[in-house]
Amino acid sequence: MPAHDLIAVRHRFLTDAAPTDGVRESISSSWRRSKAMDISADPIDLPFVREPELDSPLVAAARPIMRRLAEGLESEPVSAILTSDDGVVLSRVGAVGRLGRDLDTVRLAPGFSYAESFVGTNGIGTTLETRKPTLVVGAEHYRESLVDLACAGVPVVDPMSGRMLGVIDLTGRVEHGGGLMMTLALSTAKQIEDRLLEMSGTLASSLLQAYDIACRRHAGTMVLAVSDDLVLMNQRLRRTVESSDQAAMLEHAVDCAATGTRSAVDQLPSGLTVRITRVDAVEALGSAALFTVHIVDAVGHTPSPRRAPPSLPGLVGRSSVWRQACTELLRTLETSQWTVASGEKGTGRCSALKAAAEAYRPGHVRVFGPESLTAEGLADLAGELDHEGFNIILRDIDTLGPATVEELADLLSGRMDDGWLGITVDLGDVDTTLDTVLMPMFVRTVTIPALRYRIEDLQDLVPLLLRRITRGGDLQLAPAAMRQLAKYGWPGNVAELRNTLLTVVRKQRTGVVEVDQLPPVCRTFGRHTLSQIEALERDAIVRALTENDYNKRAAAESLGLSRATIYRKIKQFSIAT
Repeated sequence: MPAHDLIAVRHRFLTDAAPTDGVRESISSSWRRSKAMDISADPIDLPFVREPELDSPLVAAARPIMRRLAEGLESEPVSAILTSDDGVVLSRVGAVGRLGRDLDTVRLAPGFSYAESFVGTNGIGTTLETRKPTLVVGAEHYRESLVDLACAGVPVVDPMSGRMLGVIDLTGRVEHGGGLMMTLALSTAKQIEDRLLEMSGTLASSLLQAYDIACRRHAGTMVLAVSDDLVLMNQRLRRTVESSDQAAMLEHAVDCAATGTRSAVDQLPSGLTVRITRVDAVEALGSAALFTVHIVDAVGHTPSPRRAPPSLPGLVGRSSVWRQACTELLRTLETSQWTVASGEKGTGRCSALKAAAEAYRPGHVRVFGPESLTAEGLADLAGELDHEGFNIILRDIDTLGPATVEELADLLSGRMDDGWLGITVDLGDVDTTLDTVLMPMFVRTVTIPALRYRIEDLQDLVPLLLRRITRGGDLQLAPAAMRQLAKYGWPGNVAELRNTLLTVVRKQRTGVVEVDQLPPVCRTFGRHTLSQIEALERDAIVRALTENDYNKRAAAESLGLSRATIYRKIKQFSIAT
């Protein structure tokens, strides 16, 4: 919503409780809470709550991070604020010159509370209320005296207990936007939580690190970690084993950890039988233990799948997580089970499903994407479902609206024995309708790992993609260029890798590609060392451009920047577009 429209809506809401049409739901909900608490729209005259508690674990963990932030923000019009779990400001860095004076004026300073009950809608208080990262820009603030500011708040959570300890907030003038401040706030919160983890004890830290590695290495496998005061279960385990069975399984795991048992079979209250196997990598953790969990048959043996090829037909990869996903997909297709391929966008979920289906299913595989599931497309789908032995893939189902999902559920109901169906979905974005009316029809869910978890597969993926793009041309990447690609996080996964190589091929079709010929998404052209906030700005702009197919206007809108600003930043950071 344009700023002048937002100001008008806010004024009408504050004066006569008018509707907040067009205002983000998180902001309008906070406005309603603030009004219900009879918070004054102005002026700010906050009481001093208490002296900040500076010997808490949160402050101790944040101290070196805040010190580095102070150095990085020394010449930037941005301030970093750390608060307690009730919104009391514990420390503030980077507020110099005019911004510092403005923050003092509105009492955004140590000892004062910015909880919603004191200030109304703001980046700190609203984050505490929702437990979610919250960006509040300009007139989205409840108080008039804050409308010249933009605030990005992120909760800081104890990595051991899950309890919210406080908020890290980045605040600046509204003309500097807020999207890039949110990027820095998220990064800072993660650094503080990592420090808290380091400080929480060697045993728990080692167990959590081993659990994280196991989840990446064994994508698609159920993973369980236990210690005296910590239990960790990955999403696969939580979805597969009912909550009523989890307590019994946990007791069995604790017994195994205490006795040193390496592997055991246990029948759970529902009748489900599982084998829990201790992971060798954490044998030295004493009373703590890490397990993989597998469903087994009635006689206590893991069902033996047929020997699967190392990868899916037409696809490549040598990593263990990729091979595991291939094996699981082929296993589900061998028995014609309806299958969900889950994972992040761009991982190749649809390609993997189609390759597995073509390996086992006779006949053609039809793929329907969200753009084709209009009224006419649904009629076409219905006709395809009438064919005996159909093979259908529904792509990116999580992007569909609830009404379309319900129509799909009606079409698919009762057809499980008539053919095979697969869908691709990002389970992190599944809404209630999809989870309740469509997902129960699918027997198996296979996770397609993100590229950052199978980075060794670049050795196979890059040559394959280059051959396809150049149609067999002789183009290779130098070893140094391959190493550079391996350093990048690939948020867009294999799809982003292909687009990156397309950019390379447009400039060079034969020979050897060196590091300096890679796109800026994989390297930095800057003539000087970037400050922390400059590096975050560059990364955020590159990511926005990539996600919006290098459309500068769309990228600017996604970041809350003007087109003039993003053009200036692209030139400043020498980002090739």
